[in-house]
Amino acid sequence: MEQVIQREPSAAVLVAIQLPGVDDAEHRSSVEELGRLVETLGHRVVGTVSQRRSHLAAAGVLGEGKLRLLARYTDGTGVVPSGATKKVRKIDERPDAEALADAEDEAEGEAEGDGEAEAVEAAVEEDDEADVVIPAEKAGLVVVDHELGPSQLRNLERATGAQVLDRTAVIVEIFHRHAKSREAKLQVEIARLNYLAPRLRETGAGGDRQRGGIGGKGSGESAVELDRRKIRDRIAELRGELKGLAREGDVRRARRQEQLRVALVGYTNAGKSSLMRALTGSEVYVADKLFATLDTTVRSLSPESRPKVLVSDTVGFIKKLPHDLVASFRSTLDEAREATLLLHVVDASDAAWRTQHAVTREVLGEIEAGAVPALLVLNKRDRLDGAAQAALAAEFPEATMVSALDRGSVLALRERILETLEQGMVEDTLRVPFAKGAVVGEVHRECRVLEETWGEDGAEYRVRALPGALARIRALLSSGSGAAPA
Repeated sequence: MEQVIQREPSAAVLVAIQLPGVDDAEHRSSVEELGRLVETLGHRVVGTVSQRRSHLAAAGVLGEGKLRLLARYTDGTGVVPSGATKKVRKIDERPDAEALADAEDEAEGEAEGDGEAEAVEAAVEEDDEADVVIPAEKAGLVVVDHELGPSQLRNLERATGAQVLDRTAVIVEIFHRHAKSREAKLQVEIARLNYLAPRLRETGAGGDRQRGGIGGKGSGESAVELDRRKIRDRIAELRGELKGLAREGDVRRARRQEQLRVALVGYTNAGKSSLMRALTGSEVYVADKLFATLDTTVRSLSPESRPKVLVSDTVGFIKKLPHDLVASFRSTLDEAREATLLLHVVDASDAAWRTQHAVTREVLGEIEAGAVPALLVLNKRDRLDGAAQAALAAEFPEATMVSALDRGSVLALRERILETLEQGMVEDTLRVPFAKGAVVGEVHRECRVLEETWGEDGAEYRVRALPGALARIRALLSSGSGAAPA
C-alpha cells in the first residue's frame, strides 16, 4: 500500500489562500505554522505562493497568474491540461468513496465557469509576479494550507510536475513518524488508513475488475474497490487490538481514580513536555518540534506532596487537526477528561497564542473535557520583556506566568497547583487504634496530615483529603484486618 508522503528530504513550496474573514495576522500565522510542519518532516521550504480569493479555484486552487508563478518554483508548465487523465493512484480529501466521480464532474464544471475571472486575475498578477526571485533549486513538493478536492490535487500535480499534499496529509504523516508506543502506533495507523481509503483512485479510465460471480460471471470488484475492502478489514483488525490496549489503560486509570491528577494540555510545541520535566524531575522526551509527544506520560509531582499528585503530559493540539486523529487519540486524551485539574499551557511568546488557546478549548470540548477545572499557564516568560510580562499579568490576573528554565517560577506553579487541588478536599478526623497500625501508612499517603496526637488506645489524625480517599481509609478501619489492599 502506498505511503501518504515520500520520506526523502526535498525542497518544498507552500501554497495558501487568504479567504474572506481571515485577517493578515491569522493568515501569516497559519502559513508560518505550515512551514514548521513541513520542516518537521525534513523538507526545506524554498518559497511561498499566497493569494487573496473568495474561494479555492475549482481547477487549480490558485488563479492562473499565481499558478504560473507556482510552476516556476517547480519547473512545471503552470497549465492544467484539459481532459487529461493521470494513470496513477491518487488521493483526495472527500469522506465518501462514492462522491469521487461527482466531485470530478463538479470541479470540471466550475472550472469552465471560472474561466473569465481567472483571465482577469492573470492579467492583474502578471506584472507583480515578474519581479519574484525564484531559487535555482526546484521544489519537488507542493504543500497547500487547505483541504483539497480530488480534481484540485490532480490538477496541481499536472500544472507543477511535483507531488502535492494538503495540510491534513502532512499532519497525519508527522503523527505516523513520531508515534513510539504500540498504542500510539495503532491510533495513528487507523487515522492514516481512514484518511487514505476514500482517496484511492482508479488506475486508468475504468479500472480492471476481478472476475466475480458463479462461473466467472458478473462485474466483480475493481482494483480500487478491492484495495478499499482490504483497508476496511485492516482498520477493523487494528481497532480490535486497540480495544485490548484501551482496556489495560482503563484499568490503570481506574486504580488512579481517587488520586489527584493534573493533565498538561495545550497547543503543540507550547512547552508542555519541558514543563512536565520541571514539575516532576523526570526525563521525559523534549524536542523543539511539532508533535514531539504523542504518548501520555504520567509522573509524580516533585517534590512529592501528601497526598501524592500525578502529572500527565498529553498530545498537543493544532489548528485544523483532522477529526480522525482526534477520534483515534480519544483513549489517550481520556487523561485530560478524567483529570482533577487541567493546566492550559500556552507559549506566551507566540503572537498567536490566543488563537491557539481557543483551538485547545475547542478540542477539549469535543472530547467532553471542557468542564474540568483548569488553570491558564503562560509559559516561556523568559522570552518576554518586562513590559510584555506586565501587560499579560494585567490582562490575565488569574493566570500563572512561568518558565520551565526558571526553578523559582516552577515551584510557584507547584504551590498554585496544590492550593487549587486542596479546594476539592475536605477536613476530617481519623482515629486509628494500635490494632489497625497498618492503616497509618495509608493515612500519610492519601491525606495531608494537619495534626497528629497519640493516646492510650492509638492515634488521632486531623487531615485534609479527597472524599474518596477518606471513604477508603474508613473502610479499612472498619474491616477485620486493617491491612491496605494490594
